[in-house]
Amino acid sequence: MTPVRFAALGDSLTEGVGDRVGDGWRGWAALLADGLAPAGAPVEFRNFAVSGAQTLDVLDRQAPAALALRPDIVSVVVGVNDTLRRTFDIHAVAARLDQVYAAFAAQKAVLLTACLPDPGAMLGLPSVLARPLARRQRAVNTVVHALSERYGAVHLHAAEEDWVTDRTMWSADRLHPGERGHRVLAARFHALLAADGFAVGCQPSVEPELPPPTRSASLLWLATAGTGWVARRCTDLLPQLLRLAADEVRHRARGTSARLDIRTSHAVAAALAALSAAETADAA
Repeated sequence: MTPVRFAALGDSLTEGVGDRVGDGWRGWAALLADGLAPAGAPVEFRNFAVSGAQTLDVLDRQAPAALALRPDIVSVVVGVNDTLRRTFDIHAVAARLDQVYAAFAAQKAVLLTACLPDPGAMLGLPSVLARPLARRQRAVNTVVHALSERYGAVHLHAAEEDWVTDRTMWSADRLHPGERGHRVLAARFHALLAADGFAVGCQPSVEPELPPPTRSASLLWLATAGTGWVARRCTDLLPQLLRLAADEVRHRARGTSARLDIRTSHAVAAALAALSAAETADAA
């Protein structure tokens, strides 16, 4: 029997951070893999996701390896780490995602995508710091929405729903789902795939198998590995984020904050228009 081949690309969310099993991470993608085929039927699952990955890492490293597998189903969930870098460029993010999506579409793979919550809100940062990060994540989500539609992806809306504010879904670092959150993501992806006839196995249970970490264990992880995770991803952003916050304060004082939102919207529109123009030129 030919196995269903499922490749997962992305960052720590897809790697499974927050859903610890033994000495490693499991995560929503592994949970989803178990429900793609009927009981006893083979599923070949490869998780190429790496903690800290950005869209460039997915394009240059993960996608070529996954394309060699010729997956039937491929998930590409990435972009949050791009927003946490001073080099953030929505034009570059859009171009990279377009290349990755197009490559798998050319292989006729079923493409899974998702929009995600902004990290500033999840971390509970002050509004002058959170709002610039929120604009960046909204920009990435808008691009993902548009490209998902272009390539006929199975898209999960996971950015602004009840699960985001439900603390039982999240691990101690407030950025990664806990076991319950990963299970909810897997179940929701499964439901979307099943509706289109691409998942024929049992839907993953949303109920955790393991007891939640104790408060002391969560605090210990946050004080060691969790804090280090955040620090490594935000160090080069901090000087720029402080400048963005100062810009936020100035516009708020002048009553012109809407200009910052408009500027971001124009940048996203220009990035998507550039992709459309390139596609038209290639077709000609």
